Amino acid sequence: MSNNYRLFYRRNLPHYQPVNTPLFITFRLAGSLPVELLQRLQEEYERSIAEIDKTLSVREQQEVAYAAQRRAFGRMDAFLDAATTGPRWLEEPAIAQLVANSLHYRHGRVYDLDTFCIMATHGHVLFTPLTAKTGKPHALSSIMQSLKGYTAHEANNILGREGAFWHHESYDHAVRDAEEHERIVKYILNNPVKASLVTNWRDSPWSYTKHPIP
Repeated sequence: MSNNYRLFYRRNLPHYQPVNTPLFITFRLAGSLPVELLQRLQEEYERSIAEIDKTLSVREQQEVAYAAQRRAFGRMDAFLDAATTGPRWLEEPAIAQLVANSLHYRHGRVYDLDTFCIMATHGHVLFTPLTAKTGKPHALSSIMQSLKGYTAHEANNILGREGAFWHHESYDHAVRDAEEHERIVKYILNNPVKASLVTNWRDSPWSYTKHPIP
């Protein structure tokens, strides 16, 4: 796996990967969200950013921008949880197990795996990239390309189909502190509970955390 680590880069979404920092990633199936919805969410987010009061301090502006980012992500995730159209291939136990196994396989190789859950249309994972032989962290882009490429190929074989399996880009967020880390772990584990799939996260076969959470 090639390693093209960069602290910051941008495609349709911004991607920021500080060294030795846990990353919260949401990856979803191709076609799982309507293009019109994504455009509307993007426009609302950009409008919120443009309306930030420039008389605020830099730190205050960053906090307002972060709040806008969280709102936009929350709305996107809510739509994914409630989706009634589009593919739901991750409901297939064999495919969910494939993704779970692939997430575990990379633990200790390219990242330290912290927490994940796999839903019908998407997945959430929290991990910290490890240092590669180059002395730089394994690049998030390379990690996700490898993970998505392998699981897409195998999942399409299971389904007997061809074509895009994953949406090409993932949402990622660099965890800022211990308090946010704890909140994100709970958020990930609570996803199947919030979607009324289980009453306790431990009952979800496609959820995992390394933390002793009841």
